[in-house]
Amino acid sequence: MSNSGTCYLVGAGPGDLGLVTLRAKECIELADVLVYDALSSPELLNWTKRDCEKIYVGKRAKDHSVPQDQINGIIVEKTKQGKNVVRLKGGDPMIFGRGGEEAAELAEAGVPFEIVPGISSTIAGPAYAGIPVTHRDHNTQLTIFTGHEDPTKGFSSVDYAQLAKAPGTKVFVMGVARLREICASFIENGAAPNTPIALIRWATTGSQKTIEGTLTDIADIAERVNFTSPAVAVIGDVVKERKKINWFENRPLFGKRIVVTRTREQAGELSKALRDLGADVVELPTIRIEPPEDQREFVELVTHAHEYDWLVFTSPNGVERFFDAFFIAFEDARSLGNPRIAAIGAGTAQKIREYRFAVDLIPERFVAEGLIDAFKKEDIENLTMLWVKAAETRDVIGEGLTALGAIVDNCITYRTVPETEDPTGARARFEEEGADLITFTSSSTVDHFFDLGIDWPEGCAAASIGPVTSETLRKKGMKPAFEAPQHDIPGLVKAIVKYFKQRA
Repeated sequence: MSNSGTCYLVGAGPGDLGLVTLRAKECIELADVLVYDALSSPELLNWTKRDCEKIYVGKRAKDHSVPQDQINGIIVEKTKQGKNVVRLKGGDPMIFGRGGEEAAELAEAGVPFEIVPGISSTIAGPAYAGIPVTHRDHNTQLTIFTGHEDPTKGFSSVDYAQLAKAPGTKVFVMGVARLREICASFIENGAAPNTPIALIRWATTGSQKTIEGTLTDIADIAERVNFTSPAVAVIGDVVKERKKINWFENRPLFGKRIVVTRTREQAGELSKALRDLGADVVELPTIRIEPPEDQREFVELVTHAHEYDWLVFTSPNGVERFFDAFFIAFEDARSLGNPRIAAIGAGTAQKIREYRFAVDLIPERFVAEGLIDAFKKEDIENLTMLWVKAAETRDVIGEGLTALGAIVDNCITYRTVPETEDPTGARARFEEEGADLITFTSSSTVDHFFDLGIDWPEGCAAASIGPVTSETLRKKGMKPAFEAPQHDIPGLVKAIVKYFKQRA
């Protein structure tokens, strides 16, 4: 059809955002419609366009929100409407993901489609548990099968007699509910009862949990620890390698659920740093950035920035919005003239440098008071200053610079408002599962978090990026467990690692 769009059957990988392919990210960013399931990493939804239609068709054991035939109908219909449709599936769409069925429906309907493979949990799960599915000391063969078959078939296509006799590693998914039956079938068909087996739940994420046993006792172990799906199972001597190469579960923040309350756009830096250290990160943005109410005044001040002696930036957000507006008005960076530039902290300074401008002044303490102390060492009497700020910023800087004799104009580049959307379901997950730590990177994240009216989880601590944020927490009746000595994202991450290390 000439007016048809394209449907992309995209593998979302096993859960770790770093394992999503570049092609998958491209497709998600271009999608007009995103049809996704429960096993996709929820942060993937943040890559979509603002006007992307998101359709949840999640399926878990015994809980099919949308039947498969209806899913097929949705992707065909939306593609025929001329839209770019992404069918996002956990792992690889063609490995027990029913991608073949969906592709057949699209082909029969005569609409264009593309298959984008993803990293399967059958390979990634064992790797993140320190188990190589092939190893020259143990095996040269790998067999993958499903532990959950179509109940309407009336027979099993899994030949356990052949599986039990086959050499090498066996990997299966969707079999936790039938674990005892599967293990018994192996033993009944000649497999050694003491054959090692491991199960990895929520593989490659901060929620990963691994249990080990043998075909004889693994079902009892799973019941004892209430081990549930989704999980991948590995059978064979390769499980023994886990003792030596279990790399992921030894990271300093592994097993710790940490909430990030920054804006959706800013969360990435902190979230990635925490995930790289093994944390289970829940992105729960409490604020979002909106343009200033008086945009005409903002634009006028930006276009007259060359007239000032100093430009004072107090946040990366302010830097980004200031220079984005500046380069809309001017094509040449030299149009900024020669004002000196001050930044309140390392993160703000780094953002300025990304626009290829040098920073002339950074205070030793990354707070408003620290910036005023730094300016006391400069002669700024009768100098003009443009303070690039958020609408809600404290007046400490403006009042302090004015007291030093400077002539200060306020350039309001943005305002923070409550975040009302929750496309990833983070709030429900937080309310259900709780957390070990909630991070706060500004007073506004504190205010808006408490405005959500969510009960503070038992045993959960609060982490503060600096003294102003800490004071706001105390005003809300919550004493921060610690405050980052270095008041920026790297400093906060270091403080988090130290906090959990001391508790351990």
